[in-house]
Amino acid sequence: MTSTFPPQAPYKQLRRPTTDRMLAGVASGLGRYFDVDPTLVRVVFAVSALLTGGFAALAYPIMWFLMPEEPAGAPAWPHPTDTAPRPTPPAPPAG
Repeated sequence: MTSTFPPQAPYKQLRRPTTDRMLAGVASGLGRYFDVDPTLVRVVFAVSALLTGGFAALAYPIMWFLMPEEPAGAPAWPHPTDTAPRPTPPAPPAG
């Protein structure tokens, strides 16, 4: 029996994507991992760099170095877990 689903890792992986990136993909990878918008992660990076006098900006190149790049052809995370339509609740009785 063959499966029609693409192969996927059994757990979340913190990786730098190759498709959705502005500089190195760190913010996009964090956004995918924590299921938030990458723009929000970028804003948090910028605000924290301003509030700490640039000290927090050191985290970006460190994470760039430590986070592995997503392999070519790897499915983007998060994987769709349920593609079946959800049933709608019954309508209340009229009247």
